[in-house]
Amino acid sequence: MKTRGLLLQILSLTATLFPTLTNVRAEAAPATIHVGPTHSIKNPAAALEAIAKSRTNHPNQSIDIIIADGIYQLDQPIVLSPQHGGTAQAPVRWKAAPGTTPTFSGGTPITGFQILPNGLWSAKLPENLPPFDQLYVGPSRATRARHPNQGFLMLTGVKEEKLEGDRARQSITLKPQDLTPLANLSQHAFRSVQMLAYHKWDNTRRTLESIDTSTGSITTVGRAMKPWNSWDTHTGVIFENFRAALDQPGEWFVETDENNPKIRTLLYQPRPGESPESTTVIAPHLQQLLILKGTPDRKLTHTSFTGIRFLHTGWPSPPEGFEPQQAAASIEAVIQADHTENITIENSTIAHTGIYGIWFREGCKHNTVRQCHLHDLGAGGLRSGTMNLPATPQSASSHQTFDNNLIRHAGKVFPCAVGVWIGHSGDNRITHNDIGHLPYTGISVGWRWGYDHSEAKRNLIENNHIHHIGDGLLSDMGAVYTLGPSEGTIIRGNHIHHVVSHTYGGWGLYNDEGSTGILMENNLVHQTKSGGYHQHYGKENTIRNNILAFASEQQIQYTRAEPHLSFRFTGNIIFWETGKLLGGGGWKDGKVEFSNNIYWNSAGKAPDPIPGDTNSKFIDPLFKSPSTNDWSLPPNSPALTLGFKPFDASKAGLYGDPIWIATANKTH
Repeated sequence: MKTRGLLLQILSLTATLFPTLTNVRAEAAPATIHVGPTHSIKNPAAALEAIAKSRTNHPNQSIDIIIADGIYQLDQPIVLSPQHGGTAQAPVRWKAAPGTTPTFSGGTPITGFQILPNGLWSAKLPENLPPFDQLYVGPSRATRARHPNQGFLMLTGVKEEKLEGDRARQSITLKPQDLTPLANLSQHAFRSVQMLAYHKWDNTRRTLESIDTSTGSITTVGRAMKPWNSWDTHTGVIFENFRAALDQPGEWFVETDENNPKIRTLLYQPRPGESPESTTVIAPHLQQLLILKGTPDRKLTHTSFTGIRFLHTGWPSPPEGFEPQQAAASIEAVIQADHTENITIENSTIAHTGIYGIWFREGCKHNTVRQCHLHDLGAGGLRSGTMNLPATPQSASSHQTFDNNLIRHAGKVFPCAVGVWIGHSGDNRITHNDIGHLPYTGISVGWRWGYDHSEAKRNLIENNHIHHIGDGLLSDMGAVYTLGPSEGTIIRGNHIHHVVSHTYGGWGLYNDEGSTGILMENNLVHQTKSGGYHQHYGKENTIRNNILAFASEQQIQYTRAEPHLSFRFTGNIIFWETGKLLGGGGWKDGKVEFSNNIYWNSAGKAPDPIPGDTNSKFIDPLFKSPSTNDWSLPPNSPALTLGFKPFDASKAGLYGDPIWIATANKTH
């Protein structure tokens, strides 16, 4: 009995001194909830009740929700509230069954296709299927019938008539021959046509009020144009959603019975190798798939999602279309969170969307997105924070980690969206991501025009591979773009290349309005249109130890002079073939500090000296082979003498599993 009593005392003392020991034991035996066709819980949404019950009855026990293989077609988004979350000692984990890749889908399969004599596929749509503006055929997005099939048509003139409030009528002209496919549309068909305008860094989506194809004249009504971003003769437009535009493989159109709108027929022109028997066709009926919804007083915490695919969502355009908004910042996300902490999404796929991928919006802290593949996105990829300053400390979002993700081929519905967007949000880590093939900016940090307070402080943008930005569609962009006071933000070790704007503004590193207190160092930037670095206006930024190479128009641009120190530019290597060294109008009266830089034009043409530049040289840095992307320096490089510190640009981008990295190369 004495021995038994002593043992009980030891166990009691152990639990007191080492309380986590009992938690570790609880973690070792989690509750398991199986979801799948052969289990009692058939779909993911049905697991919520079991999770809440387990959390109530066993609050110290972790929960594993094991999702069997298969496609789970959701009727509505899965909404998790605090009762479905875990704790640090007892997390809740949603994960794919071993060796499987289950899919949460927001789409409806379309079947029953017939092949018409002209080769088109035709299928009647279910009456209860909501209208859709996107379609996914096989492994890729199909194209809603459009004119022209590639690029866009250029406006030849624009006039605006003010209406009530902020409304206005825009009258535009194009070459009459550009509108030939739109001739002779019925009134019913004409009402369904949408025009998408590409202007500077933005897009406007509208229906048409009138059209005269003989003169190339069109009118449309919406918000009045902003003076800083109006339509002009540099604006390109496309027209979507009319039958005559269905003229290319991969295009589709929904034909609606004029007498009975409930009768709708999907027409699709197949791509080579596709057949109705072996090709899946999916129309989205949901915009979002997963909503994580805590409250300021009770957050949703310690929940993870691993190995799941989130696919097939849409964005049905409202009758009024979409008015211009930088970065499409109001557009929501397939996975959207408010008031969460310690949420992890990893080894998962978000694809075939009409909107953004993942957004930690309000009151979100210490969340992680790791090794996820986001592609074929209607808008952009990952987001943290809000467009407005947080009303309370509880509503601020910060400390997100976006690491080792592949973000490719975005902006399919909203070309002005960005790969990673950081609004009024600080202390985020954006590291080792591969971001490419976006019509607009790769990473955008900050949401304040000017010098008033911003929450976007101390963000780390490090070791990302950002490439093929712009694609010649929009203007005024950066691979990394900053906006407003961002003291403590560091942009380091990124490999940036191929930034091509439509007209002006295809920059690698871009400090826009009010950018303050930002350090940019050890970045490799090459093959940009408008310059490796540009500062519109800002204060006390430092650009050091970067390689800026092969910009077409100018290498460095500085737009607005101000009475304070705008930026320090020191220890950089500038290497170019065409264009000039400096661009912009800020050099004469602005305050900048230049020192210890190497400048080299491969044609041997020395630039004019930069006023006040100290200890810099016009001399060949002796890169080993820039033409093959080998930027290494020999021991006798004069750049080393001036203090340049070599860095390894190959560290930028994805890391880890070779199969994961190979995925990036396949989707290039």
